[in-house]
Amino acid sequence: MQNRYRRLRRTEAIRQLVRETELNKRDLIQPFFVIEGKSKSEPIESMPGISRFTIDCLLKEVESYIKLGGTTGLLFGVSSKKDFKGVHACSDEGLIPKAVRALKKNFPDFLVMTDVCLCSYLEHGHCGILKDKTIDNDASLPVLGMMAVAHAQAGADFVAPSDMMDFRVRHIRDTLDQNNFQDTGILSYAVKYASAFYGPFREAAYSAPEFGDRKTYQMDFANSREALKEARQDVEEGADIVMVKPALAYLDIVCNLRRKLTVPLAAFHVSGEYAMIKAAAQKKWVDEQNIVLESLTSIKRAGADIILTYHAKDALRWL
Repeated sequence: MQNRYRRLRRTEAIRQLVRETELNKRDLIQPFFVIEGKSKSEPIESMPGISRFTIDCLLKEVESYIKLGGTTGLLFGVSSKKDFKGVHACSDEGLIPKAVRALKKNFPDFLVMTDVCLCSYLEHGHCGILKDKTIDNDASLPVLGMMAVAHAQAGADFVAPSDMMDFRVRHIRDTLDQNNFQDTGILSYAVKYASAFYGPFREAAYSAPEFGDRKTYQMDFANSREALKEARQDVEEGADIVMVKPALAYLDIVCNLRRKLTVPLAAFHVSGEYAMIKAAAQKKWVDEQNIVLESLTSIKRAGADIILTYHAKDALRWL
């Protein structure tokens, strides 16, 4: 006798009863862009619904996010102070440390993660220190370590290195420990591909490279086995959580890492993925709510425990 599988799809109550994957509010992390100044909220043209916020406006935005059930945010600094050494990235009085202190003062239980990368703080827009038109991996590590300490000192719960320099997780872990920040976690962008899906982010953060591209340090999107090597090395170096970025075009990578690793696994539903859905929704070509929830559920179904997405605030309303 053959099974009639439609019996398990007949009503919403039955579908919920047998549902294999459930998207929860606690799975989601909203990224926030932080700028200098006061009383400014700058809409980002390529990312409808997303803005850059001065710290006073960020507090209001986070408050509304928390009221919807948001528990965690990831901060990106959009600095106007750029040089060739990353001085402002490492300052205790820098943009992100100030934002972290303000958030922790006003929302002590809010989980704060901070992006650790130099692209928004360097004149050339690359993610590491430049030497003769080449990104110097080892010269970049001390700067990233100091940047992580500045964030931890301000109260960040997790630092999230996204630069893709080799050995940066180990260097950051050692530097945090040496400065008595043993409890500060590391969410590593372990598997970050050189992707065309980052375009809107680079507009948002003013972080497009001045020359060349990032293919010498971000991963080749044609590679799969390399992802496991990168993730395992970051875990060995001290990462508490590892991330795959982007998400939707890399669900096979998420799935494979979930099978092979035991640490929490995150996936970043990135700016280009967000912008495409928004553009199609504005044209009335897709139902935004349904396609967002389906997309986010697919990321979790593939094996991600944590989803970073610019849709988080909207998804909280819909959930």
